[in-house]
Amino acid sequence: MNIALLQKALAASRGGKAAALATNLKTGQQSLIEGAEVTGNLPVTEVIMNAVRRAWDRDENDNVMTGDGKIFIEIFNPRLRMLIVGAVHIAQPLARMAALTGYLVTIIDPRSAFASAERFPDVALSDEWPDDAMKKLKPDRRTAVVTLTHDPKLDDPALAETLKSDAFYIGALGSRKTHARRGERLKALGFTDDQLARIHGPVGLKLGAVSPAEIAISVMAEVIQILRAPAEERKAERAAEKSRETAA
Repeated sequence: MNIALLQKALAASRGGKAAALATNLKTGQQSLIEGAEVTGNLPVTEVIMNAVRRAWDRDENDNVMTGDGKIFIEIFNPRLRMLIVGAVHIAQPLARMAALTGYLVTIIDPRSAFASAERFPDVALSDEWPDDAMKKLKPDRRTAVVTLTHDPKLDDPALAETLKSDAFYIGALGSRKTHARRGERLKALGFTDDQLARIHGPVGLKLGAVSPAEIAISVMAEVIQILRAPAEERKAERAAEKSRETAA
């Protein structure tokens, strides 16, 4: 293990950038991949680079066979983030649950009486208008965005800005009627049906949730499902493949 490369990988992750260490398990050669930049003595072929990209997307380490031996790919993804628009009652348990799940949480609400350190201890707070906050925070593929205010003046600008991003999850609180009206307003701004389909509304899994804490659980469950479902599908595919091999 090249300690200098490991330290660079950790620094990249802490700085919000994805990195990966590719190691030839036969020769010990190793290289650090940060975007298109490669540092180290392991030649990074297109086969290895494609495997690194898949590992980043899947958020899990991987192995790839090459003509020179097996390559172990260890990924260093940035922390997951959750941006919550609206410092309402539901936001309090949701922020705690997200933090416990490993997310860096930011509450966005220009209403200082709601977004206070007393109501949200140890949580980053933004009192900017949601669209301005989104422009600064730059949601990416490691970011979930949830709007909770029920106020079009706050939720709509946040959603409009988020739909331009690569956020892996976008959710909006409200009934089906509320969400339909929201969709019409966003269509008037030029968004297509395909773009609007990215918004999970009403937000959360259908658990019959009633209290703020229960609704927060349903939201967190849906976020996890969207993030992790592809991995579960891959596991099921691998299990089915092994079953077919055994039967053969």
